[in-house]
Amino acid sequence: MPAHTHVQHGWTPPTEEELGLARWEDDGAPLPTPSLSATAREAEWLRVGAELTARIPELADRRDVVVSCLPRTRAGAKALFIPDLAAMEVATSVFSPLRPAEISPARAGDEEKYPAAWGAVVHEAAHAAHTRWTPPSALHGSAVDAAGALLEESRAEAAHLDRRPHDRRWLRACVARLVMPDFPTYTPPTRWAAAYAAGLILARRDAGILDDDETQALNEAVSNILGSDLLATLGGIWQAAHKTADTDGDAMLDHARAWCNALGQDPNQPAPNLGKAPKEETGGHSESGSSGPASGEGLEKVVGRVVRRVAANEAAVAAATVAAEAAQQARAEAKKAQAAHKKQAANMAKKVFAPDQTTPYVPGEDGEGLAALGYSPPSPLAGTRSPLATEKSAAGQLARALRNAAHRERVTTQTSSASPPGRLNMRGALARDAQAAAGATPTARPWRRTHHRNVPSPPLRVGIAVDVSGSMQAAEGPIASAAWILARATALTDPDSRVAAVAFDLGITAINAPGRASGQVTKFQATGIGHSLAEALDILDAGVDLTRPGAARLAVIASDGHYGKRTRQQAAERIAALRKSGCAVLWLTFAPRNLDRLEGPLPGATHVELTNPADAVAAISKAATTALTAAP
Repeated sequence: MPAHTHVQHGWTPPTEEELGLARWEDDGAPLPTPSLSATAREAEWLRVGAELTARIPELADRRDVVVSCLPRTRAGAKALFIPDLAAMEVATSVFSPLRPAEISPARAGDEEKYPAAWGAVVHEAAHAAHTRWTPPSALHGSAVDAAGALLEESRAEAAHLDRRPHDRRWLRACVARLVMPDFPTYTPPTRWAAAYAAGLILARRDAGILDDDETQALNEAVSNILGSDLLATLGGIWQAAHKTADTDGDAMLDHARAWCNALGQDPNQPAPNLGKAPKEETGGHSESGSSGPASGEGLEKVVGRVVRRVAANEAAVAAATVAAEAAQQARAEAKKAQAAHKKQAANMAKKVFAPDQTTPYVPGEDGEGLAALGYSPPSPLAGTRSPLATEKSAAGQLARALRNAAHRERVTTQTSSASPPGRLNMRGALARDAQAAAGATPTARPWRRTHHRNVPSPPLRVGIAVDVSGSMQAAEGPIASAAWILARATALTDPDSRVAAVAFDLGITAINAPGRASGQVTKFQATGIGHSLAEALDILDAGVDLTRPGAARLAVIASDGHYGKRTRQQAAERIAALRKSGCAVLWLTFAPRNLDRLEGPLPGATHVELTNPADAVAAISKAATTALTAAP
């Protein structure tokens, strides 16, 4: 862009390709037939141009601009805008290395694949929206014309950012990857060239596109060539241009003439060539007495340093953006997975607690396999019995302990007032008297009152999972007793308390559906195989809302923990999720054995060993109280 004029005023001359086609027509010969691949490629670029055209209204607030993607624009720039034709041309090379079939501007967010090319489109859209003045044709090619075009670059972008500040990242990408890499080379640098670099890059700093730290090296290099006073004068000119209205062409020409005069250049003479230094300026004359950039490197190398700095910053921002988007997507996927998991748990709970469910429910692939074979595992339930007196007493004692564990202390608040009731604070009273004596409106509030408000204890939600696999056969009696005591104690704590209990091996069997506890003790036959503890906890959560705040919640697991590695990992994840939600977890073991690394309670649960639950109610009470009070 900087080496070419990319706002073309007036009718542009025909291109060589157009002239060639015209000669073919004049000769009467048939037009050359393009290859199929060339035809398909041209069709794709036509589609890309049409889709870019559809995006221009949102960028330029205009609906008459037509975008064309061409191998080469009319002026040779990477992109250009022709106001008289309301036409925008974009060189296909700016999309490299993407093929046209990979470019779909109609899809929102597709511009992330080609930020520099999209930045070029945004830049030209800025011209379409804000470059509403045209220099007189008599000034074409003059120094004032070149200066006006240079000042218009950053002015149009500054005006665009006022309207669409979120397009800054695209303009930065365009400047770093297309504008500055196309910077002309010259050795040694001339004053006009140094001023051109300042107006091209430092002006974009003041427009809010580039940052101070990114352009510091160029600022120093240009200051060494022009002198700090001249650079400050030029900065004042482009800053004034940034405040000029879109249609005020006279003011822009005045700024351009001031630019030429500051550099000692005749505004009406042709603009100096950026690529070759005039003899009288050879040596890089500087008002400050320096002969060029402090390091002796060419100005184009300093621009290269700016490019690398901007690219590094953009890469860091892009990486942070990608990380943030990935984290957001991960959260969305996790939320979606959690919702699906809860829905699955609700479906399992519906099957397990269904009144007509007489056989264990086997979750997952194991259940599908058994169903395909037409086999239903036997129920581990072996009837019921009446509770013993010791079990009833234990349930009453545990109910009181659970009620105390869920108890909430009174909330105390203090209020102040200008009048009784309450306790008089002498400092406040003296302050109030002093305010009144001074003729001011008294604002002191010397009376303080303490309010105590009882907070109702929340109801209990208790889920009980008992292991009925073969390794628990010796603990059938204690299992039945512990499950009934816990369920009955929960029912006695509060009318709104709810409890649910299941037995698990490979399958899951309902002992107590969500609601009130049964008056009878359920007996078990622990002869099952496998373990579905993770699914059992999911079902209990769906049944009595163990992970939902608003109640004191307790999950109780009665098992020896003799599981496989995968089962332990899945169950540990469920226990961690329960703990994170504020649900306490209590783990009961019976008749301790020589445990290896795949046996025993899982981390996160409060552990208590029992032999006879009715005799060890104190241990259960203490453990349950500890678990409930320690829950987050």
